[in-house]
Amino acid sequence: MKNLETTFMGIKLDNPVILGASNMSSHLDQLKKAEQQGVGAIVYKTLFEEQIQLENLQLDERLSQYEHIHAEITSTHPDVDFSDIDYHLARLRKAKESLSVPVFASINAVHKDSWLDYAKMVEQTGVDGIEVNLYQTPIDFNISSENVENNQINIVEEIKKAVSIPVSVKLSSDYTNILHFIKRLDEAKADSVVLFNAFFQPDIDVQKEKHKKVFNLTQKGDYKKTLRYTGMLYGNIQADICSSRGVFTGEDVVKLILSGATAVQVVSSVYKHGVERIKTIKTEISKWMQEKGYNSLDEFRGKLANCNLDKNEHSLVYKRAQYVDLMLTSDTIFGKIPEY
Repeated sequence: MKNLETTFMGIKLDNPVILGASNMSSHLDQLKKAEQQGVGAIVYKTLFEEQIQLENLQLDERLSQYEHIHAEITSTHPDVDFSDIDYHLARLRKAKESLSVPVFASINAVHKDSWLDYAKMVEQTGVDGIEVNLYQTPIDFNISSENVENNQINIVEEIKKAVSIPVSVKLSSDYTNILHFIKRLDEAKADSVVLFNAFFQPDIDVQKEKHKKVFNLTQKGDYKKTLRYTGMLYGNIQADICSSRGVFTGEDVVKLILSGATAVQVVSSVYKHGVERIKTIKTEISKWMQEKGYNSLDEFRGKLANCNLDKNEHSLVYKRAQYVDLMLTSDTIFGKIPEY
């Protein structure tokens, strides 16, 4: 197999395939299987402040459910199934101690103090780095985008000051100018940016006329928006670029590395095809490199990024002009449109 080594946030990985944060990444048996399949690194399941708040509320409710019962029978204790932050940290520490590949923590908080507290606590588990998951859905009509971005930049800056391990920032693509925001993150010394978060979206059951929970897995090909911004960012920021969302095959990974990615994250492909998909992806990358005569990822990383294309012609593939060109030549691509 070809040399697939890469350096991500200053940490040497055997290959660029990272298992992203999900429920799967909180189960040690699955993580060990991923390690056996040759995963480059693992991002442990995200610690959400809202989850901790909800669990605390549920615990309070369960502990108080017998408050008004006669004292003679209060020896009946509530059935408490409670997973607090200490439990999460203990499992995270266990994962780090049990695995030989780099392990990153993932945190998402609401309040600034919580962001800093969580970052400090997960650092104490011995993890190799922290992924700051900026998952925020706008719900307040009165907060400007500038205020949202300034607040998030400030959080990253404070976390960088609070910990000594590398900090990665996982982003939504829903910013007015994602390039400008990432440039600001780069100036705030973020060690990596992860493009992009795949959010859970609401849905409605029209028969019951109620909202329903939907597990939104990405589909093959969903990486295209990631590829666009990876290609435009490469060569313009110091931070590493980790491409995510809809990465299913070795070919997908090759495309993203050609556009400038240092590493990639996989989640949905592993959910759909099992952890064995990791080994398959690595084999496909190696096979492509063999066919092309490449011996390392560095030999072709960023080869098709915007900064390395002919400025007079080919760099337009990352801009709106490609869309215009596609529409003008659509009949030659899709076949001549029939006349009526």
